[in-house]
Amino acid sequence: MAATTTQPLLSEKQFELVAKALADPRRMSILESIGGAREYSCRKLCLNFPVSKGTISHHMKELVRAGLIETRREGQHRFYEVRREVLAAYTAELMRRVARASDG
Repeated sequence: MAATTTQPLLSEKQFELVAKALADPRRMSILESIGGAREYSCRKLCLNFPVSKGTISHHMKELVRAGLIETRREGQHRFYEVRREVLAAYTAELMRRVARASDG
């Protein structure tokens, strides 16, 4: 018998947080940048995005809150990594909702 792989399910709240986080163009750009590397430093984000550290901090807080980003601290430095399993779960749930809506 073949093993099946299931995507982790998102709560309704997390689904909404991910949707909100991805709706902001700057957060989407930040997520894409982080996703293009195995790990991305906060310092690199501040260099690559011409906004204040406070603005970067706000966007990162929203991405972490949605569960899209994992943070690792090393001394005074922070490093970020995309949680691809959450993106996959969000995509699967979005497709399930769209398919359900179009079946009617």
